[in-house]
Parts: sequence; C-alpha cells; structure tokens
Amino acid sequence: MLTHEEMVCKMLEDPEVKAEYDALEPEFELLDELLKARDEAGLTQEDVAKRMGASRPAVARIEAGGGSKRHSPSITTLRKYAAAVGCKLQIKLVRK
Repeated sequence: MLTHEEMVCKMLEDPEVKAEYDALEPEFELLDELLKARDEAGLTQEDVAKRMGASRPAVARIEAGGGSKRHSPSITTLRKYAAAVGCKLQIKLVRK
C-alpha cells in the first residue's frame, strides 16, 4: 500500500494531472497565507468568524478553498478576513 506522499508523486507523473495541480498553485498559496495569518494572530476559526460577523463553518470553507462545490470568496470577504486577523488585503498582478 502506498503512502499519501507516494501516491501523490505517482499521480503527478501523469502530465495532465501535473498541469491541473500546477494550475492550483496560486490558490494553495492564498490558503497558506490565510492560515499563516490566523496562526500568527493567535486566533481560532471561531475568533475570526466573530470578528467577521460570520459563522465558523464559513471561515472553515474560506480556509479550505471550498471543496468540490467551490465558491471563491469575494474580495469583500477576503478584506473582512484580513481585517479580522490584523492584516490588510493586497492584490497584485504579476507578469508571467
């Protein structure tokens, strides 16, 4: 039986799977930033939810990327999240 890491490595040998995985990199980076900011603020999802005026499951969905029925959070929601964890949202375009 393969470990999770071994399974991922094997799947990424398929060029189509690798391309799809690589296309998600910006989303993974954003999710990492959200979790890092909350952790650095020393807050729980419940704390962030209260500060945003949202529910804890809503914060969990933001941090998880929404799952298979994904709904990307709006810029307004990301601003509220950023403020709740003591940050400012900054969006920029980067040349390829």
